[in-house]
Amino acid sequence: MREMSKNSASEPGDVIQHGKGVAYTMGRLTRKMEFGMICDLLIIGGDGDLAFRKLYPALYHLDLDTCLPSCLRVVSVSRTPTPPGGFAQRVRERFDAFTKGKEVDEEVWKRFAKRLIHMPLNATNEAELAKLRNEVFTDTKRDLIVYLATPPAIFAPICQSLWAVGLVRDNMRIVIEKPLGHDRESFLQINENLKALFKEEQIYRIDHYLGKETVQNLLTMRFANALFEPLWNTHYIDHVQITAAETVGAEGRWQFYDEAGALRDMVQNHLLQLLCLVAMEPPSSLSPSAVHDEKLKVLRSLVPMSRRDVEENTVRGQYVAGTSGGQPVPGYTQEAGAKPQSSTETFVAIKTEVRNWRWTGVPFYLRTGKRMQQRFSEIVVQFNEVPHVLFGEQMRASSANRLVIRLQPEEGIRLQLLNKVPGLDDAQPLETVSLDLSLSDAFTNRRVPDAYERLLLDVMRANSTLFMRADEVEAAWEWVDTIAAGWHSVKQRALPYVAGSWGPSESIALIARDGRNWQE
Repeated sequence: MREMSKNSASEPGDVIQHGKGVAYTMGRLTRKMEFGMICDLLIIGGDGDLAFRKLYPALYHLDLDTCLPSCLRVVSVSRTPTPPGGFAQRVRERFDAFTKGKEVDEEVWKRFAKRLIHMPLNATNEAELAKLRNEVFTDTKRDLIVYLATPPAIFAPICQSLWAVGLVRDNMRIVIEKPLGHDRESFLQINENLKALFKEEQIYRIDHYLGKETVQNLLTMRFANALFEPLWNTHYIDHVQITAAETVGAEGRWQFYDEAGALRDMVQNHLLQLLCLVAMEPPSSLSPSAVHDEKLKVLRSLVPMSRRDVEENTVRGQYVAGTSGGQPVPGYTQEAGAKPQSSTETFVAIKTEVRNWRWTGVPFYLRTGKRMQQRFSEIVVQFNEVPHVLFGEQMRASSANRLVIRLQPEEGIRLQLLNKVPGLDDAQPLETVSLDLSLSDAFTNRRVPDAYERLLLDVMRANSTLFMRADEVEAAWEWVDTIAAGWHSVKQRALPYVAGSWGPSESIALIARDGRNWQE
């Protein structure tokens, strides 16, 4: 390890000793690694779609931005043999396919490729994992991150094998992907298995929505700007909409999706996490525990959905054949491998309320669906109408201001205001205009990182702020379970909607009966 003097210039990847921890210079930034040197990342399921589509590209870009410690090794294990030409070559081929020919820095790629190690083995087999430990992970002083890019059904045997061969230790952290169960009871069982081997602070439950730049910016926008926080309550906000719309269908994921449905796949995690960030109180600090505590309060303040609430305030839908992108597409039960009798929902709309001092009386409308007309995820905060109509009938149609926070495909923030149309007309016609903050336009010399880049880097930093704590996940399941139970109780069927539309007409009625409309 080379130590740097206070006056010497540091280069990307230099290691600077700081007491117990180690700091790495990352471009012009220096980040303190609280738990020592991060050197090993083990990806179990390293030849799967998630690894090739998200993890390896994210790690490459972190290397490009000099955000990886020079000693970091990326070890991939799977049952697939090492392909001819080597594993790094296969990663490169898939990387080029996903990036659609975007230029790659060849020098950085050579550096990144040297980090990659692939070992064909069964991670549930203790003897094979012991070989990995003895040949690769011999230095227990090097921090170890284990990423389970595998189906949740084999989390338990993998973790048991990791423990049996001595890879579970204090300087080890484990990352797990959803779905974390299919209800509260199954989540608690998964969590008990994890708690038997790991401390809570070692478990990183990932939700990639929380790594999006605009989602992270929610806390900054609310708590660093005096403009919004005084108005962020029931006295000034009429309602909040949270939408995650997809144009794709279940397609190759049909079997998995049919077991989950839109409620469990999207509402229980993505949409409720966004709701928490919108509705939470200012935390005492930005420490993980302080942020998690405030999010948990929001989840526990959600009004439980009674049978009557489920009937009146939820809509289930399932897409039927239609068109998407100008091309004909099959219905959900006509997809390859589908069961014709499936009643699983591909669309959900929910009206709910956070019953606390700040939000009582403000409805939150949640909506998610597949095969929708457009692909976008956004949060809409609509403010109240002005108390007195000064500008006559021309103002009545749409005088409320809206704050639109777009998460994808283009990340940005837009504030809709009424403005006088230029001219000499005595009537002073008004028109809605927008103050736009597009991240790509505002920061032209900065690349907006993918969500997995931020989340992987945070695991290396041992920063769990953007991950989910166990009691958060449990509280979210508890609320979602009341909806699923209500659907079962009232036998609420999934209403058909044409692929390429905005979902069942009943979802429009859900918000329209309150005198409101979806932002589209």
